[in-house]
Amino acid sequence: MTKPSANLSLLPPYLFVELDRKIDEAKARGVDIISLGIGDPDLPTPSVVVEALREAVLDGSTHNYSPNAGTVDFRKSAATWMKVRFNVEVDFATEALALLGSKEGIAHIILAYATPGDIVLCPSPGYPVYANYTTLCGAEPYALPLTPENNFLADLDAIPDDIAKRAKILFLNYPNNPTGALADKDYIKKAVAFCRKHDILLCHDNAYSEMTFDGYRAPSFLSVEGAKDVCIEFFSLSKMYNMTGWRIGFVVGNAAAIKALALVKSNTDSGPFKAIQRAATVALEKSDELTKNLNDIYGKRRDIMVEGLRKLGWDYDGCVATFYLWVPVPTGMSSVDFVELLLEKCGVVVPPGTGYGPTGEGYFRIALTQPENRLKEVLARMEKEGVTWSALAQQSKKATA
Repeated sequence: MTKPSANLSLLPPYLFVELDRKIDEAKARGVDIISLGIGDPDLPTPSVVVEALREAVLDGSTHNYSPNAGTVDFRKSAATWMKVRFNVEVDFATEALALLGSKEGIAHIILAYATPGDIVLCPSPGYPVYANYTTLCGAEPYALPLTPENNFLADLDAIPDDIAKRAKILFLNYPNNPTGALADKDYIKKAVAFCRKHDILLCHDNAYSEMTFDGYRAPSFLSVEGAKDVCIEFFSLSKMYNMTGWRIGFVVGNAAAIKALALVKSNTDSGPFKAIQRAATVALEKSDELTKNLNDIYGKRRDIMVEGLRKLGWDYDGCVATFYLWVPVPTGMSSVDFVELLLEKCGVVVPPGTGYGPTGEGYFRIALTQPENRLKEVLARMEKEGVTWSALAQQSKKATA
């Protein structure tokens, strides 16, 4: 039997596959598992979107192949949404493309631009697909450390000139997964200028633009003057409207990059089901109405977890965007040690920070994808089992004494 590509052997186990394995093992032992691992909303897709899909499925005209770029109506709705939401003009015909979720588009833009010898600039910690798919393509991921000292913003000034010369793509993601960090207009302008200077495609993963709290509204990178010359921006309906399983998203921006991505896709997939695109159009048209209710729910969950962690000794303030909490592990523990302890003692699953890159060491991520009563149960289990900041830090201190 012939062997798979050598690049495949270079990949670490995909983080969420490993989490699923640990969950299955614990459940087999009879443990009541509470998973705060994968960012998969526990709430259903809004009924108005489901009803739109039902009607679209009954229309036989949706049953054949979708146009490779996506239906005209869906791309027009994406362009209209960009104008209404961000005041960004998008030509639906040349600057917009339907995606099978933003994950697919992110992977395929790497395939379109990066070849062996090229570099892709990837935030660390960051969404694993950036670096892993770069490796699959035979190119080289270059980690950009996101640290609390730089407010989890990639330090573009620290990138060596020889690395910048070889770089084809810069991935950024704000609001950020996993840290919840934000980028202001000054930082966006700096990123655009950096990519213009070095002839790099700026790929902004804006999957969490609509998941914000406390009055904050996330910007589009394309709202900065001249950004469209070097930038494309990915949007996912997965987190916006609880549509993870529907596999629908879109990318907008630089026409040449959109054309290159479309060429890869036309040779790889046949686009999203037309009925799903029709339902997604309804979601975009009712965006503010739908996201307000969801954000109220996630905001309350955030408050419960942040208040509970502070009572357990964590000096942690939470975030104003995404439904993730990026929480430091107690002093003296590794991220892997902590999440294994949390699973063993409390039956709670969270991913270690190292699952998002080596710079993630010292943190774990909480996904607010459980109802309020289960989040309170997590905190109660932690208190009962002594999984508190002071207790664990003291144990670590004794162990190293």
